[in-house]
Amino acid sequence: MDFELPEEYRSFRDMVRRWVDKEAPKDWARALEKDEHNYPFALWDKFTEAGFHGIGISEEYGGQGGDVVMQMLLARELARSLGGLAWIWGITSFAGSKSIGLYGSAEQKAKYLPLIATGQLKAAIAFTEPGGGTDLLGAMTTTAEKVDGGWVLNGEKIWSSSAHVADYLLVIARSDKNAEKKHQGLTLFWVPAKSEGVKITPLAKLGMRSMGSCSVHFDNVFVADENVMGEPHKAWYMLLPTLNNERIMVGAFCLGVIDGVLEDALEYMKQRKAFGKVIGQFQILQHYVADIATMQTTTELMLHYCAHKQSLGENVGTEANMLKLMASENANAAADLGIQILGGMGYSAETDMQRYWRDSRLWRIGPITNEMVKNGIAESLGLPRSF
Repeated sequence: MDFELPEEYRSFRDMVRRWVDKEAPKDWARALEKDEHNYPFALWDKFTEAGFHGIGISEEYGGQGGDVVMQMLLARELARSLGGLAWIWGITSFAGSKSIGLYGSAEQKAKYLPLIATGQLKAAIAFTEPGGGTDLLGAMTTTAEKVDGGWVLNGEKIWSSSAHVADYLLVIARSDKNAEKKHQGLTLFWVPAKSEGVKITPLAKLGMRSMGSCSVHFDNVFVADENVMGEPHKAWYMLLPTLNNERIMVGAFCLGVIDGVLEDALEYMKQRKAFGKVIGQFQILQHYVADIATMQTTTELMLHYCAHKQSLGENVGTEANMLKLMASENANAAADLGIQILGGMGYSAETDMQRYWRDSRLWRIGPITNEMVKNGIAESLGLPRSF
């Protein structure tokens, strides 16, 4: 197997890296992140100007093209500086281009993909139920009732990131109360966020701050038939391939965080002096940075393996789970070691280690907990379902 990226991908990666250093440096990311109540529209606009919203969208719809490997390269480079703020790009990329691009109708693709590609449309994902967390199917209480010309939604979602600034919400709801199994009878809706009956409330949280995460209430919200994604009652079957893509994207964001942690740790270790010498000479700190570098390389190998297989159309369900598990644990552990290396400055809001730690902590529990990921991996090996 050839582990070297083709020239086209290397050139793209290097271009994004230069762009990040110039247009989205770490000090600016810290400034954006300080105020969790102000969405960073300036960052969104920079992504628009760079054409990043069009990555993964066909040129037919005004996009830049590019496969999953190119999207993961972009995600990694953005997260190196931006950490969790990279989701400003990722959410709409997943909720919009990944979903509409895969199972949207011809009319939906023609209407929405050009708007996403040019940064004119922001989307948010509204899947998680307040009483369920990872148990999305078992805890599904949001309902969709068929009426003349459309559907009426009632229920509540939580942890819908960027919903307060979104133009559309990608919502999953139970549309057939008599379905035999939990994964049946679900429908996916593309809901205008300003629809009558939609109430969006921002939530305070540890990390990923200025991006905003929200609860979303649906009170007799009418959604037209034209805003149903794919076939009614078949949402879960459509979502499964995109969930693999989401986990690969999480892996790329985690790898970017590890890149940023290692970069900052090395710079600090070469400059900081204690006990009469540069702290980079201390053996224990060298061990810490060696651990971080090893996490970086192993995560990178697994990411490219999964992205490559996905780009070929192969089933990567188990591998994507393994990547998400390993990458999120590595990113959070690396950030924790980074704080230890910097000492008090690692805990300070003046540096990025604490931001990397806070943001990466989420990926161990979202979009699915690592404990549930392990259950899925074990089941794929032939063991009985544990939940």
